[in-house]
Amino acid sequence: MRWNSRAYDSSFGYVSAKGAPLVDLLDPQPGERVLDLGCGTGVLTAEITSRGAQVLGIDGSPVMIEKALAQFPGIDFIIGDGHDFTVAQAYDAVFSNAALHWMSRDPDAVIENVREALVPGGRFVAEMGGSGNCAELTAAMSTAWRDYGLPEPELPWYFPTPAEYAARLERNGFVVRILEYFDRPTPLDECPGGAADWVRMFAANVLAGLPKDLVEPLLRRVNELAAPALRRETGWMADYVRLRFAAVRR
Repeated sequence: MRWNSRAYDSSFGYVSAKGAPLVDLLDPQPGERVLDLGCGTGVLTAEITSRGAQVLGIDGSPVMIEKALAQFPGIDFIIGDGHDFTVAQAYDAVFSNAALHWMSRDPDAVIENVREALVPGGRFVAEMGGSGNCAELTAAMSTAWRDYGLPEPELPWYFPTPAEYAARLERNGFVVRILEYFDRPTPLDECPGGAADWVRMFAANVLAGLPKDLVEPLLRRVNELAAPALRRETGWMADYVRLRFAAVRR
């Protein structure tokens, strides 16, 4: 996935802003070692650092890590994949906001790597898209693709049910302490193009393989299909459903 880090922080700054309650749930303590998995441009990594923790940010996108290093030069950031990362010294906590659903190739491998990165009793605190996340947005995409005679788009995300993900955590050596599953309709305040702007940011790889002259008509059709459910008088909304949890390594 190739990210536009500037657009991510401007038009989609809510990704970090909505993560503030998750940092409170983590409750980082001075001197603790925390790993921020899928750190993006480092905004929440910096917030955790400001509370006195020693933080390492990991993200699979070189563009995101480049911006994180530029914005927060006193914090350590490295490029890494959640499916196969390792650390030299165990951490007190692993934190992840809006990133685990991108690590869809092998969710169990990600959880196993998180466990290996933690001290016994270390905590895993995260929020990700849950089952039903962006259902209206993805349904509009699927219908638009069919309308243009295209194969069903291969969407890159993993949105589990609470029971499914809790079972994965338990199976891979964690005790689940808190698990919340909730709707979080999110205004797309800085997206004048509506659902089309959301697709451009979060499904860029799906668009990349299409003929260039087809992209804009296709996105206009996505907007037409999504508008009845997601466009309000005040603007466009994203139909987010979130899965937030805190678990402890056995």
